[in-house]
Amino acid sequence: MADAAGRLTKLAEEVLGAPLPVRIRAWDRSESGPPGAPTLVIRNRRALRRLLFKPGELGLARAWVAGELDIEGDLYEALDLLSGMIWERGTAAGKPQRAAALRALARPEVRAAARDLLALAGAPIPPKPPAEEAPKSHGPLHTLRRDKEAISHHYDVGNDFYELVLGPSMVYSCAYWESPDATLEEAQRDKLDLICRKLGLAEGQRLLDVGCGWGSMALHAAREYGVRVVGITLSEEQAAYGRKRVAEAGLADRIEIRVQDYREVHDEPFDAISSIGMAEHVGRARYAEYAADLYALLKPGGRLLNHQIARRPLEDEDAYHVDEFIDRYVFPDGELAPVGRTVGQLEDAGFEVRDVEGIREHYALTLRAWVANLEAAWPEALRLTTPGRARVWRLYMAASALSFERNRIGVNQVLAVRTPESGASGLSLRTREWRG
Repeated sequence: MADAAGRLTKLAEEVLGAPLPVRIRAWDRSESGPPGAPTLVIRNRRALRRLLFKPGELGLARAWVAGELDIEGDLYEALDLLSGMIWERGTAAGKPQRAAALRALARPEVRAAARDLLALAGAPIPPKPPAEEAPKSHGPLHTLRRDKEAISHHYDVGNDFYELVLGPSMVYSCAYWESPDATLEEAQRDKLDLICRKLGLAEGQRLLDVGCGWGSMALHAAREYGVRVVGITLSEEQAAYGRKRVAEAGLADRIEIRVQDYREVHDEPFDAISSIGMAEHVGRARYAEYAADLYALLKPGGRLLNHQIARRPLEDEDAYHVDEFIDRYVFPDGELAPVGRTVGQLEDAGFEVRDVEGIREHYALTLRAWVANLEAAWPEALRLTTPGRARVWRLYMAASALSFERNRIGVNQVLAVRTPESGASGLSLRTREWRG
């Protein structure tokens, strides 16, 4: 069993057809790979069994969450080097990789290395998934019940934990960095204010905040612009926290926080709707309904600001699938769409789309700030949640930052208007008047 790291490196390089870009340290203390590179630490042979029984992303994710895999050195550098092995992101680039791996397995030397891996892995018993893994759901996607369960999995993990990661702003979406030297709190405040200005909010108007989180947008809009706000979320913990903040701010007469689905809102009309980082949960099958429902909730001339993560379009859109790690550990049932499809579906619902602003670099900065918060308070994070959950968030946020930086995914603010029959949109002739 000696030199497990060397044997693993050989297997990986046989399959990849290229040198392994990181160093490996195995449970037997053996090491192999380029000196000075980030080190992939395999703490337990159980990690290999996870890969044997669930090859690819989910097996790696389970080993990471369970603490059987770790990275020493720069996490971002390691993930960047390993990105082709860990996250294929459902793109066409992943297909040649899989085909190359299958061709490699046809070679005698690779089959011999694979037999070596079986020997290294130990008893052929499938390890139980970590407790943090969401059970695989069955039945139709995006029913009211299933959406509520998915939201609860992601958000009902403790408000104290989110306070540690997000900081005082308690905003869980892409900030807007007027300067890279700004603080996270300043960038989140600037994002909320930009949305208020895009919506043209004014004293006495009525705003619906779909997916209101912990109430930050509602508080900013009511306090700074004098509007009345209905905020809706499917998370009981978010709603309780938001209501407490509203009461402490003395704004209970202007803000109502509800545990409610957007499909259950029937007290229209609203002057404006903000949907910030929520539409990713809607799903392809329900998006036309989502767009139509928001259109119906707005009064003529009302504005929608839809802030949403987007993925790159595929040659074969039917081939799209959600990353297994994200689906089972982060956002169950979440789906990303290209921005062009989002714009088209909003237009199909009757909206006039007036502005699309891509801000993906801003999300990379935001995610790096969240990772820094988490790492700076790691012992406290482990006290507030499980070690596995903390590891999920660290990996997911760091990998997502790289995905935004590398243009694998983006994020866009789409401003749309329910333009009345007269054609008067209510927007200024001056392009992007909200810039001041």
